Amino acid sequence: MPYRSPLLEAPRAIAPPEGHPESGVPWHWGDPFAEQRTAARGVVVIDRSHREVLAVTGEERLSWLHLVISQHVTELAEGTGTEALVLDSHGHIDTHFVLAHLDGTVWIDSDPGASATSALPKGGKQTLLEYFEAMKFWSKVEIRDATTELALLTVLGPDAERVLSAVGAEVGPAPYTVTALPGGGFARRMPWPARSSVDLAVPREQLADWWQRLTDAGARPAGSWAFDALRVESLHPRLGTDTDERSIPHEMGWVDSAAHVAKGCYRGQETVSKVHNVGRPPRSLALLHLDGSPEITPETGDPVRLGERVVGRVGSVVQHHELGPIALALVKRSTPAGAELLAGAEDRVVQATVDPDSVPGEHAAPGREAASRLRG
Repeated sequence: MPYRSPLLEAPRAIAPPEGHPESGVPWHWGDPFAEQRTAARGVVVIDRSHREVLAVTGEERLSWLHLVISQHVTELAEGTGTEALVLDSHGHIDTHFVLAHLDGTVWIDSDPGASATSALPKGGKQTLLEYFEAMKFWSKVEIRDATTELALLTVLGPDAERVLSAVGAEVGPAPYTVTALPGGGFARRMPWPARSSVDLAVPREQLADWWQRLTDAGARPAGSWAFDALRVESLHPRLGTDTDERSIPHEMGWVDSAAHVAKGCYRGQETVSKVHNVGRPPRSLALLHLDGSPEITPETGDPVRLGERVVGRVGSVVQHHELGPIALALVKRSTPAGAELLAGAEDRVVQATVDPDSVPGEHAAPGREAASRLRG
């Protein structure tokens, strides 16, 4: 049965449209643009309890994980975390997740439905838990589904420290610092989707209580719309929305942050090293400013065209409180920054411009100038 957060029963909580990738948690609380402004200037709390959680324990937890994921974790210290991927044998991205190492357990949280290409002879897809179990062999590790144990909330904004301190949640200043929460769970400092972002993994049965404590301390309720707007603005992809079956870590900006180019012994590593050493990938993730004058927007998977030529694919599409309609897109590296593009299909085609600041090596003009040209 699909997950449905208990917070969706709260007054003013609005569920996302059917089929939305963030189904199961509040989309917004009545004023999505005000929620975004508060995230930029104050502090908000966002329900992300639909994320799935695994727990890896055992004396070989780090050495074993090091062999089956893309990140270097043999020396992942207690009280720290990182991001990582599982790749297929060709280096294409299967799934993305975030880790937290605390008190002898590596906690792994991922988007709902995380899967991996099967390592078994028949191929196909497995859940992330099934994949890990299939790769365990004789390693001294234990892996369990901990989704019923912990639920994720994200607190972000310039005033996050004050609110966290008020509820007894202390976290270090460095990205991916992990500290224990009173009563169970952990707090993890994140470098995105905005400055002062902290994930709270709280006991699932205490989700509503933690939400109440945070809002009583001054955090404004915000929905996944606000999180996605900040995520898109900061150029962070969502697996399955901004990726396709050919996506590799270099295209998504996940090299270094989630994929280690120097370590060996993981599936897909040859592709990661080759692309890193030989040259840039053929595509890159870019921020598109969309023409907001028509009351239409492209959809995920729609083409991006330069003249008659398809040069990319639309991913996440959001309405931003300052930038208006924006989107992430995988575009060919040959696409010039500032070029007049068309994004969309059928009756939802709009003009679009690549934000020059989002293209590696390009700094021709600030993104808001590109947006103003479309609106001017």
